Amino acid sequence: MISLTQVAKIINTNDYHTNLPQAHADKSTIQDILTIVFAILGALAVLMIVIAGLRFITAQGNPQDVAKARNTIIYAVIGLIIAISAEAIVTLALGNLK
Repeated sequence: MISLTQVAKIINTNDYHTNLPQAHADKSTIQDILTIVFAILGALAVLMIVIAGLRFITAQGNPQDVAKARNTIIYAVIGLIIAISAEAIVTLALGNLK
């Protein structure tokens, strides 16, 4: 299996002549950025759950409003699970890089 550093060496040995800026980020910088992104996504999912809970409470038995609030809660929980899983996968993948 080719590591990320080997791919970077292969890319750097090729002679590309572009005027594009070069970005240099190490493992910890990438992990910090992705941790912030996943934290924001998780916070948004929790906020959506709270808002949907308030809508559920104020629905006053209206079946359509109750269904909308329930679906919002379900989708927000799924999004929260995906954000937590993505954070775990990124942490695991970046932890294995040398």
